[in-house]
Amino acid sequence: MDKVYESKKIELKWQDYWKKNNSFVTTEDHKPKYYVLEMFPYPSGKIHMGHVRNYSIGDVIARYKTMKGFNVLHPMGWDAFGLPAENAAIKHGIHPDIWTKQNIQDMKDQLSLLGLSYDWNREIATCNTDYYKWTQWLFLQFYKHDLVYKKESRVNWCPSCETVLANEQVVSGKCERCDNVVNKKLLSQWYFKITDYADKLLEDIDQLDGWPDKVKIMQENWIGKSEGAEIDFAIDGFDKKLKVFTTRPDTIYGATYMVLAPEHPYIDELINGTEYETSIKGFAHKLQHISDIDRTSAEAEKEGLFTGRYCINPITNKRIPIYVANYVLVDYGTGAIMAVPAHDQRDLDFANKYNLEVIPVIKPEDADDSFKITNEAYTNSGIMINSEEFNGVNSDEAFSKIAEKIEKLGAGKRTSSFRLRDWLLSRQRYWGTPIPMVYCEKCGTVPIKEEDLPVELPIDVKFTGKGLSPLTTSETFMYTACPKCGEKAKRETDTMDTFVDSSWYFLRYTDPKNSEEVFGKDKAKYWMPVDQYIGGVEHAILHLLYSRFFNKVLKVLGLVTFDEPFKNLLTQGMVLKDGAKMSKSKGNTVSPEEIIEKYGTDTARLFVLFAAPPERDLEWSDQGVEGCYRFINRVWRLVIESINNGYFSSAKDSEQKLDKDLKFKIHSTIKRVTDDLDTRFNFNTAISGIMELVNDLYKYKDADNNIIDGSLFKFGVETVVLLLSPFAPHMAEELWETIGYNVSVTTLDWPKYDEKALVKDEEEVIFQVNGKMRNKVLVPSDISEEDMKKLALENEKVVQVTEGKSIVKIIVVPKKLVNIVVK
Repeated sequence: MDKVYESKKIELKWQDYWKKNNSFVTTEDHKPKYYVLEMFPYPSGKIHMGHVRNYSIGDVIARYKTMKGFNVLHPMGWDAFGLPAENAAIKHGIHPDIWTKQNIQDMKDQLSLLGLSYDWNREIATCNTDYYKWTQWLFLQFYKHDLVYKKESRVNWCPSCETVLANEQVVSGKCERCDNVVNKKLLSQWYFKITDYADKLLEDIDQLDGWPDKVKIMQENWIGKSEGAEIDFAIDGFDKKLKVFTTRPDTIYGATYMVLAPEHPYIDELINGTEYETSIKGFAHKLQHISDIDRTSAEAEKEGLFTGRYCINPITNKRIPIYVANYVLVDYGTGAIMAVPAHDQRDLDFANKYNLEVIPVIKPEDADDSFKITNEAYTNSGIMINSEEFNGVNSDEAFSKIAEKIEKLGAGKRTSSFRLRDWLLSRQRYWGTPIPMVYCEKCGTVPIKEEDLPVELPIDVKFTGKGLSPLTTSETFMYTACPKCGEKAKRETDTMDTFVDSSWYFLRYTDPKNSEEVFGKDKAKYWMPVDQYIGGVEHAILHLLYSRFFNKVLKVLGLVTFDEPFKNLLTQGMVLKDGAKMSKSKGNTVSPEEIIEKYGTDTARLFVLFAAPPERDLEWSDQGVEGCYRFINRVWRLVIESINNGYFSSAKDSEQKLDKDLKFKIHSTIKRVTDDLDTRFNFNTAISGIMELVNDLYKYKDADNNIIDGSLFKFGVETVVLLLSPFAPHMAEELWETIGYNVSVTTLDWPKYDEKALVKDEEEVIFQVNGKMRNKVLVPSDISEEDMKKLALENEKVVQVTEGKSIVKIIVVPKKLVNIVVK
């Protein structure tokens, strides 16, 4: 055997072996199941080091759990719909289907180089009809259960390209395609009623024990439940009321004006034919070019206009002016707020700018009733003032009392509000799941019959980058028969948000070939929930929230039996180089293929797993990669030299201290690596432990005058191979075969440690004087503290530095050290 590890030849050999022997094909059986899943990728055509890290993490877990006796499901597929494919069609004239499927094949070829233990028999792609048929079917189930509706909504509109743009296509308020200013346009669009499940999504976060706290907090904040009151403000001279939600009903006595979003549906009626109409419409048009984030920024200047109208404060009966302003959004809350400038900084900035009344209604406990507000709003709790019968009451107590008064007056009610908005799922694109609805002049909006699914994407479309969805250019698609009356009808030309596709893919993996059902209930019950989900923290909100929402709806529909889809979540850190995320624009990318070509797959895997804990960012290091390569070759030589020199067959008459120490090291390493993989996924410390064992095996065989215990040494070497197998599977397979076994490592059990072997006869103890080490000695493991003190005081080197001095105290750490304090 060669003394140098030939990575390319060996890795291709074992990848071919695993494929031919269906080593990772999974079916349901009697063993306990374990479902490990990495978030599936968008098929961009190239894998990057982030992919290598993500998938290597999942592969280690899958291989380890298999060796621990679990029936492991470890699938892979493609989140294949999306905007880049459509942009490629516009730019290069290649159909999205061809572009996507070529990229899938390219990425699959690249992933195969990593030796990942995927069950490719379960491969899915969301752009395939046998997948999106069931996405459409799920849409229809949501529709039947009143969880889908359509309403007008503002979208990004490029007047030059004459098309709707996704948020990611708008850069600094301009179209990424033509660099023209983007407007807002009202379009009728489809929504999922995720807000119906807001309370449930929030409550069940407590079940997510295996999720990082930071992700749970992000979900809680995104759902954003607030307790408060809905209050109706009558509009003077109109038979309508402005509804607002406030978390501070205790401040209503200080409400001195109202603010509406310029897009509020009442605006046109309020200003129609008045002197304010032209200026307010111009103001609203100007805001179309400003993002919602910029409008609501704390640093943004507050701007607004008086509408000429007033409403009535239901508590004080005072007329207060109605303004439109840039810092209120129509899509957030009710699109209207009661402004209390004394106790909200944005309202105060606006009031000061436009010389509006400021009435403080809460003062600090140590302030008198002449308390005034100037440039800084008072936002804390305190004592009520200027609030009639509630004066002198603590504001926290006044919250409930004033809310109760509002209810008695019939002017509102206590309620909760959520930051979470309903899920806008319409996309004016081609490369997505067609929405299975039609429009009939006679019957209105009609769902497609389930037996007529899938509604397939047509081929005869034009990709111009202009106009609405490219689907509108296909007459074969556009015109159909109404499912209800049979008359001529038009299809919906919007496609679904790709988050819909990824909100249930993990369930399809349990039964990917099923042509009769979305998935078999028994198979989903066996495999789900996912035991370990792995992916970037950038998906911590939307993807995970939408998947949780889908799962809860499917439980109500009787398709699943569990509340949450992902039992445990690992959010891996990014791969950085020179302190920044790898990107082509920064010129700091590292090609996985080049690393594999030079050092081999096992080296690449080992480095991304060893260089940092999985949840932390990893700084790329060429020296670190070379170090992992040297370690792999060091393990390789250990085995080859041991076989060539007959170390495994050598015999020994009696056990010596070296043998006992090595035995202890082997079993303690098994325990350490097992603990690291069982609960914490501390791959870096697990690999470090294996490296230490390799060093000790070298020391054992190279020790002066040592006769090797062949069976013990072979046990140690085989332990290294098995412990390394989840991390460096190709080398482990080759070495196992080289040692003389004709079975794949994938079929073997994980090594077990012997508790008795973890008990040492002797321990090394440090003797210190005034905290400075003076000697190290071996003592019996069962030595008492008194005997440790005695040994230390009698030790020759200790006596030399303590002679003639007074002993102040003696500190003993059992089996570790003795520190003698003298003066």
